[in-house]
Amino acid sequence: MDTDTPPLIVDIDGTLTDENRAIDPHVMPVLREWPARVVIATGKAMPFPIALCEFLGIERTVVAENGGVVFVEASDELRLEGDHEAALAVGEAYRDLGHDLGFGQVDLANRWRETELVVSRDRPLEPLEELAAARGLVVLDTGFAYHVTDPVVDKGTGLEAVCAELGLEPAEFLAVGDSVNDAQMFDLAGEAVAVANADETALERADRVTSGSYGDGFLEAVAPYRE
Repeated sequence: MDTDTPPLIVDIDGTLTDENRAIDPHVMPVLREWPARVVIATGKAMPFPIALCEFLGIERTVVAENGGVVFVEASDELRLEGDHEAALAVGEAYRDLGHDLGFGQVDLANRWRETELVVSRDRPLEPLEELAAARGLVVLDTGFAYHVTDPVVDKGTGLEAVCAELGLEPAEFLAVGDSVNDAQMFDLAGEAVAVANADETALERADRVTSGSYGDGFLEAVAPYRE
């Protein structure tokens, strides 16, 4: 691998996508041709980043469910961490209050989750936060969904787990993201870049902020390493 290009850890929604969560096609060759390690880090369940890696033709190294799920293909290691039973109990109690999760009966947002629960952002937040806190969990608003998650994990712990498997250091990484759930990986990475559409927390924790938003912002973030 190119020793002058840093390994890359990158969020999906809002960073590689447009505002409608569709992948920007211009980011795909950049990820495919990146000469160092690429880690896809997301709040989504594991099948989504695994599929992205598969279709890009890159090694499957992913941090999913905001750090609750980590898979490293190179070592065939899968790590699950977080109180999934407590998250499911929050969802059940939330339904008992008369609120559904907002993703329909099949619920593709939660169907494959193993450590957390997500609720649509058009559903009431306050009762969800109260139920989560009562079970020692937190609610993250990523701008795309409310994530009921265990505070012992985040994308930073996910990055550390990846590094432990691969013999790398978090400070070697370039991190690109857009949301509060990227903050901990921003803190650990050698360089953290927020795209222009990022939320306040991500903007504050970033070393650099792009002028472009969404996929355009990602392309701007990595441009210095592609010249």
